Amino acid sequence: MSTLIPALSNPTAKPALRFGDQSLTYAELADVAGALAAELTPGRRVAVWATPTMETCVALVAALLAGAPLVPVNPKTGERELAHIVGDSEPGLVLAEPDAQLPDALAALPRTGIDTAPPSTMLPLPAEGDEEAPALIVYTSGTTGPPKGTVLPRRALATTLDALRDAWQWTEDDVLVHGLPLFHVHGLILGILGPLRRGGTVRHLGRFSTDGVRRALEGDGTMLFGVPTMYHRIAEEVGTDGRLAKALAGARLLVSGSAALPVHDHERIAAATGQRIVERYGMTETLMNTSVRADGERRPGTVGLPLDGVELRIVDEDGRPVKAWDGETVGEIQVRGRNLFTEYLNRPDATAEAFDGGWFRTGDIATRDPDGYVRIVGRKATDIIKSGGYKIGAGEIENVLLEHPDVAEAAVTGESDDDLGERIVAWIVPGARTPGEQELADHVARQLSPHKRPRVVRFRESLPRNDMGKLMKRELR
Repeated sequence: MSTLIPALSNPTAKPALRFGDQSLTYAELADVAGALAAELTPGRRVAVWATPTMETCVALVAALLAGAPLVPVNPKTGERELAHIVGDSEPGLVLAEPDAQLPDALAALPRTGIDTAPPSTMLPLPAEGDEEAPALIVYTSGTTGPPKGTVLPRRALATTLDALRDAWQWTEDDVLVHGLPLFHVHGLILGILGPLRRGGTVRHLGRFSTDGVRRALEGDGTMLFGVPTMYHRIAEEVGTDGRLAKALAGARLLVSGSAALPVHDHERIAAATGQRIVERYGMTETLMNTSVRADGERRPGTVGLPLDGVELRIVDEDGRPVKAWDGETVGEIQVRGRNLFTEYLNRPDATAEAFDGGWFRTGDIATRDPDGYVRIVGRKATDIIKSGGYKIGAGEIENVLLEHPDVAEAAVTGESDDDLGERIVAWIVPGARTPGEQELADHVARQLSPHKRPRVVRFRESLPRNDMGKLMKRELR
């Protein structure tokens, strides 16, 4: 048997969850979630309309208590994708806020309203499930075809969160601040279940804003979770906002994930606050794989070392392990450990294809520094450009472009070229002025090397991103 939230076994009046003026202590959370859990059937999947609210958090805890696999649904999901998720996962019912207006695919299911008020009758908490039992089914974004349902067992959740306890020196005294969505592993598992497993407190902003971050960290907040788009907004303001800089400087830990944090933003925040952001690396299928440690060197552009219990290797195009830790030799990351998912729901073919023996093929391309630090250079499918006989990572070019004073956003892709094989294309959102194409090419050539300069520059008003702030490069093509 596996208890994912030990603090619910002997709950106290300590705050567990806060959303604005709404809060639940551990004792109240045990009562509210326990009452909802009593309405769920162990092993029977349930969907949750995963808004950034207290109700979503109660649904998560109730499903874990009941042993009912939870399917978080992004409220922005389109009709076709939502129909696929519902048809593929076949939830027995949907959990939602009582007044939420649900789309047709969910409205057709039996519905249970999520009540955050303490029940009149207190029920004993159910015994939790086996560690291999499914806890969540999270649908990936899907680059080629419909999203796949990633089945995450209780064992993977506990393994990842306990490894982060060690890496981040995470304790019950920490108050985590975040404004992330709650349909993804970053916001829901790390951001909600992580503090609850430690017996700490979550302070969710409802919606991210730099003012909200400042106020929370001026209060009792000790940690901040964010994605690069959030930290970019912070970097834009922190140099001229003394109160924001002071609040960030007082935090115990600032953590960025879900995509690479541009080095330029990392350095701007460090200059204003003295704080260096901790980056980590994970995926829906693996949860967390690596992190910079709280007591380790916070080196911009790296995602640190493998977490406790995670084995990581980098392999070449023939699947042979790359032995060189030189910061230059690139290959695909493969991982194995108790942090991995069980399967893609209803997709034995895709599950088998995802593994090389016991190693999960991440599709992410990286190098390792001599001391073992991992540097992600991009996705195998979109971020490795083979140009003129060189294999070039898009990420390092993007970081250099972002150092140019007139570049607000940058993305780098490759496109077919009769002479080079692929030519490097830079997609630029300009700043106060629009820089010249040759100016940008020369800027990259000076900082890196001539073969890494963009051959084509295309200017745009914005770059396509998903809800987690990740660049959607396939839309650029």
